[in-house]
This record gives sequence, C-alpha cells and structure tokens, in this order.
Amino acid sequence: MTDALLIGAGPAGLMAAEALAAAGRRVMICEAKPSPARKFLMAGKSGLNLTKDEPFDTFMQNYDADWLRPMLEVFGPAEVMDWARGLGQEVFTGSTGRVFPEAMKASPFLRAWLRRLDAAGVGLRTRWRWAGFDGDGFAFETPAGRQVLHPKVTVLALGGASWARLGSDAAWVPWLAKKGVEIAPFKPANVGFRVNWSPHMARHFGQPVKGAALIAGGQVERGEFVISERGVEGGGVYSVSRAVRDGAALMLDLLPDRSLSDIEGRLATGPGKDTAANWLRKALRLDPVRIALLQEWGRPLPKGEALARLIKALPVRHDGPRPIDEAISVAGGIARGALTDNLELNALPGVFAAGEMLDWEAPTGGYLLTACLATGLWAGRAAAKVK
Repeated sequence: MTDALLIGAGPAGLMAAEALAAAGRRVMICEAKPSPARKFLMAGKSGLNLTKDEPFDTFMQNYDADWLRPMLEVFGPAEVMDWARGLGQEVFTGSTGRVFPEAMKASPFLRAWLRRLDAAGVGLRTRWRWAGFDGDGFAFETPAGRQVLHPKVTVLALGGASWARLGSDAAWVPWLAKKGVEIAPFKPANVGFRVNWSPHMARHFGQPVKGAALIAGGQVERGEFVISERGVEGGGVYSVSRAVRDGAALMLDLLPDRSLSDIEGRLATGPGKDTAANWLRKALRLDPVRIALLQEWGRPLPKGEALARLIKALPVRHDGPRPIDEAISVAGGIARGALTDNLELNALPGVFAAGEMLDWEAPTGGYLLTACLATGLWAGRAAAKVK
C-alpha cells in the first residue's frame, strides 16, 4: 500500500509533499504532465513574484476568504521569504513591495526545490494522469498502462480551471462531485476583457497604457495594462477584474494626478487650428495611446467641461471577460463547507485538498502563490497525522 500520495506537482502539491516528508511519511507525487510545476514556471518567466512584503492585515485584505487567515498566519510573506532563502534563493523586495528571488526566474528556484524533495526521499512520477476512483483506490493512466493506488493518505493539488495546457483543466470536478463534494462554479479571475476594436486601434496593439487609473465600483487602482488585439489585459486590468466580472462598470481616469478643474482650464482655449489629437497632446501631455483610447470610447469627443469629465471617467466598452482558460487564476472550486478546518474532505476521510482547487480568490502580486504554498503546507501537515 502507498503511504502518502500527492496528486499534482504544482506549488501546493510540492509544499504538501515537503510537509509530509518532514514528518517522516513516505511520499509519492503523481503528475499528469511530463514535468512538474508547469504553470509555476510559466508565471515566473517575466519574474517570479513569490509574495508581497506588507503588513499582514493589509495582505489579508486581498483575499475574499477569511478562512485562509490561520494558514497565512503560519506561512505568510515573512515565512515565504525565509523558506526561499532556505532553498539557497536570496530574495529582494521591489519598490511596490513585491518579492522576487534574485535570480528572478522560476526555473533555478524549482530545481533547488526538487533537489531538496528528492534528498528527502520524495518520489515523483510524471505522465501519471489521475483518471478518477476505482473503488477505494485512485486510478491513473500511465505510460505503462492503468495503475490503481491505495494510499493511506492523499493530498489533491490539481489546480483550478485555467491554463489547461499546463495541467489545470478541472477534470477532477465530476469525480469529486460524484463522491458528494460540493464544488462552487468556476469563474475567471485576474482576467482580461474582450474589446471589439475599431480599425484605427490596430497600430496600438501590444502597447502599454501607463499613468492611468482603473475604476470599478468603489475600487480605484493605479496599474499598467496592455492593449492587445483581443482586448485589454495586464496587471492593472487584473486588479479590478473581479468587480468588473461581477457586473461593475469599468472606467479609466486618464489623468489621475490632475483635478477636473485643472483639466478644464487647460482645455478652455479649444483646439484652434490643431487636430484634436495634437491639441490634447499639447494641452494635457496625453501620449498617443491614451489619446487613441479617448477617441475610441469617447466618440464623438465632447467639448469643454464634458470632455474634461470624460478624461477623468472614460467608460471602457468591452464584451466581457476572456475565456476562463485564458485567466491567470479562477474563483470557485471545492467549497469551504466541503472541508474540515484541516482541509480534509468531509465526504472522503483521509483525502485533503490544497491550492487553486479550493474556492478562494486573490489578485496577482504574490497573493496567489503565497496562498497555494500556505494551503499546501497546512494540508500536508494535517495529512501527516493520519495513521
């Protein structure tokens, strides 16, 4: 009989495996893909954002699930940084409080982590895809054919429903639902929005929009975003995507550092012989991409005070969020009511769950990864106590 089984070799699964091995359990990780932590590696291509260095209460405000608090109190930003250093990965804090390894990339970080797990005796089987239950066993499709394992304890860390090509395909939902596990419907999180652009916007595809503020409901966020052929995406948009996804109107303040009255005064003389674009550039120092957005969503451009108000609150006309598989993360998953305080499934004693499988939501900026690590550690430590 297998002792401790981990299904899914992302950050939550690897952290649970580390906790189980530290407690003396014999651990086997089964991963569907040819190599572990593919989403982790993809997310770290432009810089692996491990966590956010800020006061804990501020940190917690970014989660929609206060039940994560005890887990994040045990393994929050300070602990993530210490853990990274323990892997030989020195970290630094950027100007926005985001924490990165000095090497920036995810691959050297992952290699160091896997070496430590291997030294602890953790086994890793790749191309072992979970295929549901076989009686009281876990069935896998493997290169050697169908295999069924009967572990003493199991931790599921299979991810959510975004980025299926990297392993998070939510194939597990019907198997757990059939066992009586409550699953909250998935919704895209940290996601871009579709826009049916006019032809004149094509020359701006790939351009970042800087210096604007995004407004959704009562939320105001400063952050860069990108105009793409498919719509708007990037960190600034992701920071308000939850509110917009749930029905709030999205607006842009193109000049958040200037007051309405200041803008009115600068526009008072009118364009004269200038084109509208040249006038806006000279009077307000608007760059071409922000002028293009104003012309796209403000046509026909009003005059005077109405134009100033439009610059301060430009409605973003979009066609809803991009498909869930393109989202950075998801809301939804295993409902809190389906779990004990130890993240054990009420319907399946001896089976625990961690990471994006669980129903919680947070923005990018280190919050997602920290909670995956924290829930993995929590589930792993609890699972280690099962006899």
